[in-house]
Amino acid sequence: MKKVLKWSAVAFALVFLGAQAVRPDRTNPPVDASKTLGANTRMTPEVAAILERSCNDCHSSETVWPWYSNVAPASWFLKWHVDEGRRELSFSEWATYTKRKRERKLHEICQQVESGAMPLKSYLPLHPEARLSDEDRRVICEWTRREEGRQPDEAGAEGGR
Repeated sequence: MKKVLKWSAVAFALVFLGAQAVRPDRTNPPVDASKTLGANTRMTPEVAAILERSCNDCHSSETVWPWYSNVAPASWFLKWHVDEGRRELSFSEWATYTKRKRERKLHEICQQVESGAMPLKSYLPLHPEARLSDEDRRVICEWTRREEGRQPDEAGAEGGR
């Protein structure tokens, strides 16, 4: 039995070490400040702070990659998760969305935070500062409701904070 455990531990260690050679790209794409959510909406400093604290890591090109993003298999999951978050909604690419998509995304932001679906429960244990209070949810939803009606036909036409 000891021999089996020993060889199992050796095999696990070799697989774990070998997995470290498969490293996903953890870079952030360049950000054109004129295309960001902040540049194309009337965002208050309070809303900006909440979104930065709770949403930017997955929904912008300004991800702060934590230490565990260097360790497989966590690195693979994180890379996939960030790519998925950016595909779904990117604050860095806001001005590239159509008016209809921007309005829909603003509505969905409120829905997601009100329901507790965002930020993801799996994100919160290692990022407790991202947890949204009831007041945070209220502030975000009030802001998204105001912004839904303000979206210009062409992104950036209205602009400003």
